[in-house]
Amino acid sequence: MARILFVGKRSPQQRDLVSRPYGRFHHLPAALADLGHHVRVLLCSHSGSEDVREQDAGVVRSTHDIRRAGPLGWYRSLVEEALAFGPDLVFGMSDAWYGWLAARLGRACGVPHAVDAYDDYESYMPWNVPLHLAWRRSIRDALLVTAAGPQLAAHLDRHRRAGATRTAIVPMSADPAFQPGERVAARARLGLPQERPLVGYTGGWSVQRGTELLTDVFSRVGTVVPDARFVVSGKPPADVAGRANVIATGYLPDDAMPDLLRAIDVACVVTADTAFGRGSYPSKLYEAMACDVPIVATRTEPVEWILGGDPSHLAAVGDADEIAGRIVTWLRRTGETPIYPPRATWDQAGSTLDALVRAALA
Repeated sequence: MARILFVGKRSPQQRDLVSRPYGRFHHLPAALADLGHHVRVLLCSHSGSEDVREQDAGVVRSTHDIRRAGPLGWYRSLVEEALAFGPDLVFGMSDAWYGWLAARLGRACGVPHAVDAYDDYESYMPWNVPLHLAWRRSIRDALLVTAAGPQLAAHLDRHRRAGATRTAIVPMSADPAFQPGERVAARARLGLPQERPLVGYTGGWSVQRGTELLTDVFSRVGTVVPDARFVVSGKPPADVAGRANVIATGYLPDDAMPDLLRAIDVACVVTADTAFGRGSYPSKLYEAMACDVPIVATRTEPVEWILGGDPSHLAAVGDADEIAGRIVTWLRRTGETPIYPPRATWDQAGSTLDALVRAALA
């Protein structure tokens, strides 16, 4: 069994992994611990948060805040904890910064490093060329590189050394709370109308995601299905939240998100043909699939791969008319359970990562 040190953001995707553990950042380390590895996770922040140390599911987690400790103190505390743990492998996750940091900590401990990517991190800050170069060096020199899907893996392979192992796929998954459930009960718990067709959008809003076309989609669907309502969570633009046919729920507690998916008739997932979209494997897509909700999504290569190319769920990027048409078709098929391709659980993804780590360290 190996001693594996993970290092990453404390709050990826705006969720504090101490108080709101979720996703690959939580479940992959936990799965490796469950399979017998000794696992420690260093979580970094710059919010001034007090440092925390905890043990859960066989994983020791500690937080390190750069604002509280200062850059030198923060880095020194990471190196000291890494050396005390004595890893066989340092694994950077959640951001380009942590590929660079994993490589640094690996050198400090005299062990190899690995990196994991669930998005194209370079698309987050295209202007930050020094960080991109450090990220690419961490990929080049890594013993193991993993990615959420084949398109992103091919992109990362461009930075691997000649003769190095290719980037391996460790897919995304939905957290265990996302399961099918009774629609009427879910609507009642959330105070949503029982008799109206409901279309849901639960992602972020940005040009990078292509969400500017959603208002057009809402209008086109409303013309054909006048009693339809669009349920949006989080913080949509004011002009969206103020529309007569939109129900804006605001930010919901984590345990209410599965009910939001169970309550709707169709889930809409929008991505764009941008550097971000071409390497994005939306967690919201996996969550809707896990709840057996019909999905209409834009046809980027990663999304098409996740959905197995099923045309009933896919519409051309930026085509509001086709997206609306697919939504209307699914609204007319109310009660029909979609058939999705097989997909891994986090435990299965963890078993994949376990095999990759064992092979790399061997």
